[in-house]
Formats: sequence, structure tokens, C-alpha cells
Amino acid sequence: MGKLQEFEITFTNNKVVYNPGESISGTVRIKTSHSLQFKAIKVNCVGSCGITSKLNDASWMLEEKYLSSTLSVADKGTLSAGEHSFPFQFLIPASVPTSFEGPFGKILYKIRAFIDTPRFSKDYKTQRPFYLLNVLNLNELPDIEQPSCAVTTKKFSYLLVKTGTLMLKACSDLRGYTPGQVIKLSTEIHNKSGKDTGYVMASLIQRVSYKTKRPMFDLRPIAEVEGAGVKAGKHAEWREQIIVPPLPQSGLTGCSLIDIEYFIQVSLKSPEAVVTLPIYIGNIAVNLTPSIPHPIAQGTPMSAMPSLSPAPVVPSAPPVEDDLGAGGVDSEEIPTKSHSQQDPSGVPLSMSHSAFGQASGPVAPQPAQSSDGSAPLFCLSTGATIPFFTDGNTTPVPTSCPLILPPEYSTWEYPHEPPPTYEESCSSNNSSFNSSMR
Repeated sequence: MGKLQEFEITFTNNKVVYNPGESISGTVRIKTSHSLQFKAIKVNCVGSCGITSKLNDASWMLEEKYLSSTLSVADKGTLSAGEHSFPFQFLIPASVPTSFEGPFGKILYKIRAFIDTPRFSKDYKTQRPFYLLNVLNLNELPDIEQPSCAVTTKKFSYLLVKTGTLMLKACSDLRGYTPGQVIKLSTEIHNKSGKDTGYVMASLIQRVSYKTKRPMFDLRPIAEVEGAGVKAGKHAEWREQIIVPPLPQSGLTGCSLIDIEYFIQVSLKSPEAVVTLPIYIGNIAVNLTPSIPHPIAQGTPMSAMPSLSPAPVVPSAPPVEDDLGAGGVDSEEIPTKSHSQQDPSGVPLSMSHSAFGQASGPVAPQPAQSSDGSAPLFCLSTGATIPFFTDGNTTPVPTSCPLILPPEYSTWEYPHEPPPTYEESCSSNNSSFNSSMR
């Protein structure tokens, strides 16, 4: 760096994750081997979102800025040889969205420092990223503590002349979860036919929408569980669990270019049938104890809140015939054949709830530092900052959850088709989405 031996930015208390409305402060450290003339030393705090239609392209088609503030920490002068420190502080606006990184867009925040030198001299600059967590309190969403359910009935033909009827019903125990919580999924299949069904599959899926002129959709299965088929004439039940890994929150409130949705898809192979359960991923867990409903903060527009559409589950399929009831056929349990959240030996991954530090308040997790200490590690496959968790009074440590992090899908073809609506998922004629995910 010539005369400049060190030029770096440090944050107060090494904090790198902030909430909207907080102040971010730190110091610009400069070490020179010789005297250095300058016109100004400036510090800039910036935050913006950019999206594109090309995979991993940094030339944004659309951008929106959330903050841009510049502070001059030193006017024209000369830096003597040695070390110098310049403090800075910026106020983060209250409406900025959570940090996010995806294949077609990013929400980035950083502090930049500049040394403007006289004409014909080399200018110097450095930067350091920080991360925003705009907390989503699940308790502020309506009916979040209620189960999410969907059902579909399908009539089909087999052996050329025979017909049968099948009903597929799936329910999750809640409509919202935080990372580390367990989704309890129950599925019922009534097979009123003389033909065995194919396997049943449950998937936790993330859908990211990039709102370019021609919207892009990035669909990723986060976790998958496969169960056995149902014998002819049987009524079967399947109960499984999916651990929610570190994931960015639903909605990305404050951003108009990127939207994140989550849903559970339960599908049956042969005959093709699928139901979809929309859910929320948030930062503050659902409080299941009886309490006064949480009002939405005054002044918060309804359009800023993520939406589940539609709220009531109204299947488009006709009512199930009486002879499909549990009393008319034998009942059995469906065994699980495979689970993506198992270790290589096939043993189910077990994690205690306390290990994930489920908080009742908006506590921002601190991301793990990279080997050079310059920036936190980032889960690029989901856009989530890898968090620290602590148990009791021990020092916070990074989570050890490689088995529940989703794989990298950068080799996928883009764009993907959006998931079906509730009406489509309840229709026995819609199986294209289920086929495309296989």
C-alpha cells in the first residue's frame, strides 16, 4: 500500500449484526510509514438491494437504496508517520430490511472509508460489511398458532377398466416457526382402490421472488422426507418432523424487490396428488400460552406485512365419500424410508430446543467470523447469516448444524416455475409442480 501500512475499519465491541433503529459505531485505523498528505478522510454508511435476471451477476437491473450517509472525520491536512484513529457513528433507519444474499439479488450493508489525496497522488479506500436483522415477531401475525391444513381427493383409473378414489390430507402443528424449531407434520391417506400407491414425500420449500421486469423465481427444497406407499384398500397415517435450519425470514419487510415465502409440499406418487401448506419463518417464536392478541404496531401498513394466501383452507375437491372413512378400511402407519436431516449413518439428527436459544424477545444472533476476521460467515445457499447460540452464561459459539443446512443448488437451472396456489394444489388435475421438483 506504499506509505499506508494499515487501513481498516473496526466496529465497537466487534458487533456486526444490528437491528433497525440502532446506531452503528466504530473506528477507522490508519498506520503510515511516512507522512501522508490528504484532502479529506471520509466514512460512508450504505445499504441497498440489487436484482438481476442473470445468475450471480453483479450488474443490477434494478436497485433500491435504504441508507447512504457520509461523515468527514478529517479535513485537509497531513498524517504523520505512525498510527491514527478516527471514530464514527451512524444511525440506522427504522425501516430497513434484513440482509440477504441470493443467486439473483442481494441486500447488502457496509461501512466504507476513503482517503482523498492531492492531485496525481493515489487515493485509498477500504470497506467492511455489516448485517441487518429486521426482526419478524410471529406473534403479530393472525392465526399463527393454528394448524395449517390442506386436503385433496383424486379419482383415477387403473388396469384400463378399474377406477379408484384416493384422499390425501396434510397438517402442520403451527403456521409459523423459528430456526431450530421442529415442524410436526401429520398426513392421512385413504386409498379406496385395488392398487397400491407410490411413495409419499414431504418437502420444506423456499421460494424467493426477484421482481425484475420478467419476475424470477428460485425454488429450493430445504429438507425432504420420504415415506412408503399405501397398500390397496388401506387408510394410513404418517407422522414426521422437520427441523427448521438457519433461514432468512419470510417477507423481507422493507424490500420491494425481493420476497421470500416458505411452504410444505406433501405429494404422492402414482397416482399423482399434492397439497401445499404455506408457513412463516420468523425470528420470535409463537407464544402458545393464552394471552391477549398482539396488536399490529401503529402506523405499520398492512401491505408491509407478509401474507398467507388464502387464510382459510377451502379444498376445491368434492367431499370425501363415507366409505373412505377410517371405519370403512383397515388403518396402518406409514414407515419413513429416508430423511435428508439424518447423518450419514442414518441416525436421525437430534437437537435440543435450548441449543437454539429460542428467545422471547428480538435478540440479534451474532454471525461466525471468517478465518481472517474480516466478515461473518454467510449461508449462501439460503441467504441466512450463520448464527451464534448460547446456553446459560457460557460464551456464545457458532451453531454446529452442517447436517440440517440445505445443500448448495447453484448448479440448478433458472428460473423455476412458481409453486401452485392453494386452489391449484387442491385440484387433482395439478401435478406439474410435483413432477418438476423430482
